[in-house]
Amino acid sequence: MSKPSLLRRVLSGIWRGITRIRMAMSNILFLVMIALIYFVYIGGAPDPLPEKAALLLNISGTVVDQKSEINPLRALMSAPTPADHEVLLRDVIEAIDFAAKDPAINSLVMELEFLVYMGISKTQEIFPALERFRESGKPIIAIGDYYTQDQYLLASFADTVIAHPMGGVALEGYSSYNNYFREALEKFSVNMHIFRAGDHKSAVEPFIRDDMSPGEKEVTSRWLNNLWAQYTVQVEKQRDLEPGAVDDFVNNFTARLQSAGGDAAQAALTAGLVDKLLGRREGNDLLVELVGASNEDGLYEAVEFERYVARKRPLLGGDEGDRIAVITAEGSIVPGEQPPGTIGSDSLARLIHDTAKADGVKAIVLRVNSGGGSMFASEIIRQQMLQAREMGIPVVVSMGTVAASGGYYIAADADEIWATPSTITGSIGVFAVFPTFEDLLQRVGVHTDGVGTTNMAGSLRADRLNPDLVAALNNSVDFAYQTFLQVVSQGRDLSIPQLDPLAEGRVWAADDALKSGLIDKVGSLQDAVVAAARLAEVSDYGVEYVELPLSPRDMLMKQLARSVGSLNLWTPSTASTALSGLLGSMREAVEELGSLQDPANLYMRCVSCGAVR
Repeated sequence: MSKPSLLRRVLSGIWRGITRIRMAMSNILFLVMIALIYFVYIGGAPDPLPEKAALLLNISGTVVDQKSEINPLRALMSAPTPADHEVLLRDVIEAIDFAAKDPAINSLVMELEFLVYMGISKTQEIFPALERFRESGKPIIAIGDYYTQDQYLLASFADTVIAHPMGGVALEGYSSYNNYFREALEKFSVNMHIFRAGDHKSAVEPFIRDDMSPGEKEVTSRWLNNLWAQYTVQVEKQRDLEPGAVDDFVNNFTARLQSAGGDAAQAALTAGLVDKLLGRREGNDLLVELVGASNEDGLYEAVEFERYVARKRPLLGGDEGDRIAVITAEGSIVPGEQPPGTIGSDSLARLIHDTAKADGVKAIVLRVNSGGGSMFASEIIRQQMLQAREMGIPVVVSMGTVAASGGYYIAADADEIWATPSTITGSIGVFAVFPTFEDLLQRVGVHTDGVGTTNMAGSLRADRLNPDLVAALNNSVDFAYQTFLQVVSQGRDLSIPQLDPLAEGRVWAADDALKSGLIDKVGSLQDAVVAAARLAEVSDYGVEYVELPLSPRDMLMKQLARSVGSLNLWTPSTASTALSGLLGSMREAVEELGSLQDPANLYMRCVSCGAVR
């Protein structure tokens, strides 16, 4: 037999080398997966909780009703920031309630430097849990360097508020400022074709004006002042201050700072916003004495609330017994299947359908936190809610921070609508936006011409807008708006004449919405659950937080993300927290553009509601 040629031997050797490398890589990946599974599901016994400690409420990032989808592998490979971290509101409340009854927990300490955003609505839902903790006889301490306005509202509930001598309290009030692009669009020869129903549907104002319209200023000022009044009253009540003290501090801050020699911490102390000014070491010494225990590093003994609630929360007991199912609808409303943190019409409708059919489910509470989005997607969800009610399942809506426009549309047919005292709702209106660039193209010598088989052929182009399409879109928007009015009229038992002064895009705070009949009650998610049980006529029930079923792969990834987060592999900084807050509006603008996915380009969206951040 002849000897193979040199070329053949070389190629054969290369192929054998590639095969060995491929097998080695496969074995390595297999071992990595085994290690991940062990780490995620076994990972050794958890450290025991201390016998005497404070519950540490060290909220980092953003407090949400539903966590967004996170790729754990990306989280491992990149450097997370506080803006990437989300905390469930339910985890905060349940941790406080567990600790109130736990003899090993003798106090609660808030460290809120890395809280990016929670908002007044969610803070108000935490207050009752803090009150229950205080009624157990255990003290609440807030300690920090420099409190932002959002952080301070929660901190103000503490029995003692401590700030750093070089810190302070940053209060400024609520505002709603937007960029307006009419002049810029004109300079760039971009034509924005606007179609809207509702004189107060302000989502399109930035494209057609250089400033906020007087009508929008009036509406926005009303609900902003309502929210700020709630903020100031709560702080003044909790801090035992005279009515108007917070406004006086903010409006005269320059003079107060000058009187304190430029010392912001001393100005806050003099105003009664904080009780003590202590450095890091002095603050820790005070807490060691309060808690009566310290760890091996000499720090006061404390257990972080996320670790604590994960250990204390009872395991799910299966599907036995009557249950009230809580479904979360958070984010922009868009068509199709969507991950958590975005409301997908198909995914949410399927979850409502499957939940209504599940054995033991006696009622559904839909927690809505959304400024709206696609009208088509909103209608898919609304129809599924109606079907659940036809099956004899009561549906109660609990509104979170915002449930406006499309968020209100999917709520209107519920048996009852509950809102927190600071919920923003309403914004009953519809709009469509379509930009064209024919003038810009003509300026550089580009012209558009051609033929079509019908009058509407080639209408949806960025270089031309058919007049027939303009008329069609105007008719579509008017029809959509009348549909919106009819849905609210039937769902809320209000006549169209009664709705007219409430609609046209007007945004309302909860107390105005209650007076006008847009909502039924003011209360928390827990209050809505009790109401659902009453409608279902059940007294002995469990509460089940329902999510879409996960594939084995998704379950592994979710558990890995949770486990990675529990290792505290990143250390937040005050600078990164502040930067996250500054960049929040830019991130929201990008997300807003990504949510415009309606097949008919018809949107029910409340853009100005983002001001509650």
